[in-house]
Amino acid sequence: MTYREFWALVDEVLGRAQGRVLAQELVLGAVGGRSAQEALDAGVPPRDVWHALCDALEVPDARRWGQDDRRPAPPSR
Repeated sequence: MTYREFWALVDEVLGRAQGRVLAQELVLGAVGGRSAQEALDAGVPPRDVWHALCDALEVPDARRWGQDDRRPAPPSR
């Protein structure tokens, strides 16, 4: 997963405004007690950050990859 794909999923799955706020402010234990943005800035792979964000927000697996049925899900963790 690229950074661009990460942010596209944040916007699509969480909503642009809410998703961006959550990425900046929600502390995620799975990535070292950092926000998603801090984790990305620290070099944590975007796929790992996405899973941590979805897990924290209890996003169902069926919704994690957006609405594009042709978009393959990134390899599992």
